[in-house]
Amino acid sequence: MREKEDLTKLGSKKTEYASEYSADLLETFSNKHPENDYFVKFNCPEFTSLCPITGQPDFATITISYVPDQRLVESKSLKLYLFSFRNHGDFHEDVVNVIMKDLIRLMEPKYIEVWGKFLPRGGISIDPYCNYGKPGTRWEQAAWERLANHDLYPEKVDNR
Repeated sequence: MREKEDLTKLGSKKTEYASEYSADLLETFSNKHPENDYFVKFNCPEFTSLCPITGQPDFATITISYVPDQRLVESKSLKLYLFSFRNHGDFHEDVVNVIMKDLIRLMEPKYIEVWGKFLPRGGISIDPYCNYGKPGTRWEQAAWERLANHDLYPEKVDNR
């Protein structure tokens, strides 16, 4: 985990895009408001990874929403990290869980959820969802309630 003064990607004029998945691309900075509970949400509508069986590309919108504790993820490092999945073969369900677990290890957030909305291949789309609430906090119960009720009112899917 890198401190704010050690951020290497933000402001860099020579951005390098990793060709292989790497959690080491992620960087953090200090939360100036750890006493407040608030959400930070990222939408990545151009996410790609590979099917681990066929090697065909899978396209998705990945949504990451979290309540930070002491650390926040730096957005350019997150973008480069998500790009590193481009040549990575994993099932959709694995992708969202890997992303969530990497971010938990990195930031130790109070709460986090990751939702992948993958475009269809073979006539079916897959939308895996995972979440986590810090054990022993009110966010642990919130995570369970959110998981149990996460898709009570699904959106109409007519554009994929």
